[in-house]
Amino acid sequence: MIFRMKYSILFVILLFHVLFCKGQTQDSVQMNYTVCLDSLKTLVEANGSFKKAVFLTENCYLDNGMQYEHFERHISQLVSVIKAWQLANPLLNYHLADSTNFEANYSIFKFLKDTTRVISSGQKTFYLMPYTYDFVDFFGQQNWSTMFVTKLLSTHNGNCHSLPYLYKILADEFGAICWLALAPNHIYISNRCKKIGWYNTELTSGSFPIDAWIMASGYLPLQAVQNGIYMDTLSNQQSIALCILDLAKGYEHKVHNYHDGFILKCCDISLQYFPLNVQAMLLKAETLKRIYEKEKVQKATVAKEIYHQMEQLYVKLFDLGYREMPNKMYQQWLVSVVKERDKYSNKQVLEFVPGKY
Repeated sequence: MIFRMKYSILFVILLFHVLFCKGQTQDSVQMNYTVCLDSLKTLVEANGSFKKAVFLTENCYLDNGMQYEHFERHISQLVSVIKAWQLANPLLNYHLADSTNFEANYSIFKFLKDTTRVISSGQKTFYLMPYTYDFVDFFGQQNWSTMFVTKLLSTHNGNCHSLPYLYKILADEFGAICWLALAPNHIYISNRCKKIGWYNTELTSGSFPIDAWIMASGYLPLQAVQNGIYMDTLSNQQSIALCILDLAKGYEHKVHNYHDGFILKCCDISLQYFPLNVQAMLLKAETLKRIYEKEKVQKATVAKEIYHQMEQLYVKLFDLGYREMPNKMYQQWLVSVVKERDKYSNKQVLEFVPGKY
């Protein structure tokens, strides 16, 4: 009897400790995310550093386990290598006023997608391997950190989220001009030069695809392009707004809390600076749907208003031309990106770059 009572008391103490610590952890996570959102809000208002926004978002999910100085140093080292490569490999057949920007963008592309040979001051040769596409969990469904630039930097494997993010970070540090652009479930780089106008840089396949290739998927209707939700260039503020959406998704993966208002707040701030961010609209609509399911029994009046907001968002998404692309279809599309890259390459860009890209 005494034995059983002793262990019953221990069980109660242990249960209380687990529940208390879990609550503490939850509170700590919520506090970290609130602080991070405040920092991102300041950045987007000031049209600040995209690099800083990416770091803050990823570091928050990783429980503030990284140092920004280390991240900055890593990026700075990569930029130094790219500048050295550019000096050693000038584009001799492009001589227009924007040649510096064109060369800088091509150097970043080449560094990310090809092996770079580096000879040290001591005449030792090092090889920096290319950054490749990781076909495992490319939506971050199993582990949200697979979407991170920090993961890409440490493994040299990334996806259509981290690769274009890193490209833009390097371009910003380099002083080069480029833009993030969106397609269904996809991010790529949009560039412009005086000789050929707009052209696309695709880091999944390491190519320069024409617009027709991007439009080839049945999930990119002309209506969506005309309404500006896809294939349009994102400003720096809009790019930071994407980071705010990333913060919301990280919070969703970490705590699965849709009812405390944090995800909705992130979506609203993101949409304030990027009104056509359909992924923010979708996450907000799905969050409202979860809240509605919880409230409809006990608070009918509140639930009715929530349902109205949710319905408006879904209708707006449909009117804008948004169509959800099934994961299996996206996987098939990714394979075709690699296999058919020559078929859809922009031949005008290739005229100005040496050797095989």
